[in-house]
Amino acid sequence: MPEVQDVLAAYGETFKKTHPISYQQQKVMNALIKCRTATLGAHATVCEDCGNMQISYNSCRNRHCPKCQTLSKEKWINNQKFNLLNVGYFHVVMTIPDILHTIILQNQKVCYNLLFKAVAGTLAELSADKKYLGAQTGFTGILHTWGQNLMFHPHIHCIVPGGGLNSLGKWISSKKKFFLPVKVISRKFRGKFLALLKEAFYDGALTFHGSIKHLEFLQEFENFLTPIYQKEWVVYCKPPFKTAATVVEYLGRYTHRVAISNHRILEMKDSNVTFKWRDYKDKNKWKIMTITAEEFIRRFLTHVLPCGLMKIRHYGLLGNRNRTVKLKSCKVLVNVNIKMRFYSDMKM
Repeated sequence: MPEVQDVLAAYGETFKKTHPISYQQQKVMNALIKCRTATLGAHATVCEDCGNMQISYNSCRNRHCPKCQTLSKEKWINNQKFNLLNVGYFHVVMTIPDILHTIILQNQKVCYNLLFKAVAGTLAELSADKKYLGAQTGFTGILHTWGQNLMFHPHIHCIVPGGGLNSLGKWISSKKKFFLPVKVISRKFRGKFLALLKEAFYDGALTFHGSIKHLEFLQEFENFLTPIYQKEWVVYCKPPFKTAATVVEYLGRYTHRVAISNHRILEMKDSNVTFKWRDYKDKNKWKIMTITAEEFIRRFLTHVLPCGLMKIRHYGLLGNRNRTVKLKSCKVLVNVNIKMRFYSDMKM
C-alpha cells in the first residue's frame, strides 16, 4: 500500500516547481521523505539469547509524520493517566466557520493562538458562572486543522471533566447529560474569537494577500466581520465518557493524529492518489476519493503547523500552576488515589 512518503517522494519535486512553499513545509517534506531510510542512518538490535541481529532505519520524529507518532502518543497518554479524575468527561469541539479560513491560512500562528485563547476563555468564563457550574474546571485542548477529505477545517477538541472546584474548595459536579449549553458555548466562543481577531487587526498583527488584500483597510475589515457575528458557529458536545480508561483511549485517537494516516491511502497511480474518507454529513459513511497527487500534496502541506506552535495545551485545573495543588485536592474530593503513581513507580 502506498504511503504519504511515497507520494511526496514521487511528486514532491514537481510540486515545488509550480507551488511556493514555506521553509517549514519544505522541512516537513524532507523529513517525511527520508524517514526510515538509509539517509537517516540505522541502529542494530541484538537478541541476547540467540544473537540474532536486526537492522532498523532511524525515524524522522517529525510531528507531521504518520509513521512517527505512535511512540510519542503512548508516552504522552501514559503521563496523562495520572491527571484523570474519577468523574465523567465531556468531549467539546469548537469550529471556525469557513468564511474565516483564508485569513487564518495567511496568519496561522497568530490565529491558532487566538483560537486557543478564545476556547479557554469561553470554557473558563461559562464554568465560573453560577448559572451553569460556578466552579473552576480544567481541560485539555487539541488543535486539528483538517477534515476527513484533507480540506482546511481548523477546530479544537476539548476533553473536559464534568465538574470543577468552587471558591470554597468544594467539588461541584455538572449535570450528567451535558456540561454547558451548546448554544451558549457557541455564541460566547464566537464573540471572544472575533473580538480577539479585531484586536489583532488593530495591533497590526494580521497580514492580507491575494483575494483578501482589501481587508487591510479598517472599514473593509469591519464590514467583512459584521455578518459573521450573525452566523451560528458550530460547537459540538458529546455525552460523557463512562470511565477514566475510556477517556485515555479516546485521547489517544486525537492527540498525535496527523492530517491523514497511511492506512487510508489506497492507491497511487497515473499521477493520482486514492484514499478513503468518512463523510460526517452523510451518516458517517466511508467513501473513496481520487485527486491528483499535486492536489493531495497541496492539501497535506496546508496542515503543516508553524514552527514552535503547541498543538496540545492544558488549562484551568490542568494548567501547570494548578496541577500540583488544586488537582490533588480534586482527586481527594472525587475519591481518586493520589498515591497511584508512587506505587506504580515502586513496582517498576
